[in-house]
Amino acid sequence: MQNKDLNFVIPTYRLRDAGETIEAYDKNFFCNGHSPKIFLFDDSSLGVHEKYYPMLEQTKTHSPIYYVGPKEKEQFIIYLSQRLGDKKLESIVRNLFRPSYGGNRNFSLIYTLGNLVVSADDDMRPYGLVEDSVESLREHEISRGKLMKRTEGGFAPKSFDILSTFIDVLGKKVSDLPPTFLRGELLNDTAMHLETNATKGAFRENSLLLEHGPVANESVVKIAQTFRSGTNDIDAIDFIELYLADDTQMSIDELNDVYVLVNFRPVVTNKNWRMDCGVAGYDNSLGLPPFFPTRLRFEDYIYRLWIQQDNIVAAHVDSAQHHMKNNYMRNPLASEIFNEELANLLKKKIKRSISNLDDLSISFDYDGEVTAQDTEEILPRIREIYHRVLNSAKSTVIDERKNNLRAFAIGLERTFYNFEPDFFQQNVARIVDDVISQIKSSIELWPALVEICYLQKHRKGLPQTLVKNVKALH
Repeated sequence: MQNKDLNFVIPTYRLRDAGETIEAYDKNFFCNGHSPKIFLFDDSSLGVHEKYYPMLEQTKTHSPIYYVGPKEKEQFIIYLSQRLGDKKLESIVRNLFRPSYGGNRNFSLIYTLGNLVVSADDDMRPYGLVEDSVESLREHEISRGKLMKRTEGGFAPKSFDILSTFIDVLGKKVSDLPPTFLRGELLNDTAMHLETNATKGAFRENSLLLEHGPVANESVVKIAQTFRSGTNDIDAIDFIELYLADDTQMSIDELNDVYVLVNFRPVVTNKNWRMDCGVAGYDNSLGLPPFFPTRLRFEDYIYRLWIQQDNIVAAHVDSAQHHMKNNYMRNPLASEIFNEELANLLKKKIKRSISNLDDLSISFDYDGEVTAQDTEEILPRIREIYHRVLNSAKSTVIDERKNNLRAFAIGLERTFYNFEPDFFQQNVARIVDDVISQIKSSIELWPALVEICYLQKHRKGLPQTLVKNVKALH
């Protein structure tokens, strides 16, 4: 089935590995009768682009691939800056679209204006790991999953017609959804705090539970997502907990465990605190708000707030995808923990001060102030992990594991400013102030950029390159 109104996008900063992802999804689409445009948004530097772009041209696909890399992005930013006609705004534009998780996704939002769009990260795959002996879900249970040893067995990859599950819901009214969809107010994750998505601990099993509430038939599905196997989006601290609990694991960045889905079913909710942008789809026909421009790894939190408007809802569709967790070019684990701690602080601050939600943006009153009490709630917890890691290093008899534990402890101490309270508070306050000012200025400018790009996209198109790759025959 040709669906001209649906685009598939892959944001990446690992061009070396993107071809494998493209081929895997293209094969899934072809086998299920789809041939969407595939967009690859590449955050690589020009040098990395030149090194690995020839590999992209060797991929074999049925669908066309459109590439937006460093050259195309620079052309796009120059065009926007010229249209705005104000040199002072160029820095805001560059911040909105800078190489980052959120910046790359903002490119995908602009380039797919007017369409439905399905997005998958470069380390996702179009299947889910599902337990062999499927168990029935309880009455209010939407999904259940658990961590299992990779070598344990008892589960297998299961493929789904992913695009069809998105097409069935995106842009549609609740009254038009398949009858299999349950309805409710929101989903509670038994292993995560509701509003921050910070985990409650290294649980080996979790469920999503539906909290009932009326869902209006006229509400429109603007965001949808599949379920996910692999790592299930656990916190960086949980990686440490699992590592400390497994004496046989050498590398601190690799897990011997894999998250397996036991069972799941589709649902539509008024709110979605479990939004997972790595396996998401969007109704971008009229534009959407931007991802937060920040490197603190909470760029998608804006959508958890934005989706709470009246007349729009979110859906979990009846399919699953798998997260491979590619560690190539990934930040050190200590940095990930630092980012998550600051992100959780900001999520709470922003949520408590929301003043307006509209079609393309949100507004909040938080001004970026960080008190000593804010940071004092962070340091003791991280210091306790630091000492546990050192104690584990002392007790292990395996040199490789001992060295990895000590290296991580050193990195954690440096990243958190040697656990010195005043120095930590001072630096966190500086970082947060910069982040909040950038977010506010970017959100304010975004509607003007959407208007400019919507017209240009349909008139002349936006900078992109059709990849001259190999056409797959079967």
